[in-house]
Amino acid sequence: MDEYLKIFRETGALHEGHFRLTSGLHSPVYFQCALVLQYPRHAALFAGKIIEAFKNEKIEAVISPAVGGIVIGQEVGRQLGVRTIFSERQDDRMMLRRGFSLSPDERVLVCEDVVTTGGSVFEVIGLVKQAGAVPVGAGYIVDRSGGKVRFGIPRHAVMNLDAPAYKPEECPMCARNLPVQKPGSRNS
Repeated sequence: MDEYLKIFRETGALHEGHFRLTSGLHSPVYFQCALVLQYPRHAALFAGKIIEAFKNEKIEAVISPAVGGIVIGQEVGRQLGVRTIFSERQDDRMMLRRGFSLSPDERVLVCEDVVTTGGSVFEVIGLVKQAGAVPVGAGYIVDRSGGKVRFGIPRHAVMNLDAPAYKPEECPMCARNLPVQKPGSRNS
């Protein structure tokens, strides 16, 4: 894992401060995977590690939540030689748009960049099941929960970390009146 953290540091993707995560939780650490994934060699490395965990699953499609999961999902799909789609939020609900669809019994891998509470991954798994497709697993680059989040399907994180995350009312940085940054894709 040190090798992977080194990549995050070298690309400026590991931030320290006071952050409001997409989940609404606050943390002194933020993983900006886009800064890592802008380099194809790093995207290929992390995608390869996810694929290794699911190599026997006969994956037919990859789906990722927009925005963070799109790049890693695309690279996983490219390496597997399968189609890759993404879901998007509309009216605060994750949906398939742009003509994307899944077929009944299609074997689908869910890919994401970072998991804290797993909210987006849970929603995408729900979309897969709603379409009658089979979610065969969830793969992601960073698991901030240290493996605590479980999706009811096989899961694999390239990096398992127990990164601190606090409810705003329990946040020690808020208690010290430190300004909060909102760097995620849903930064409002």
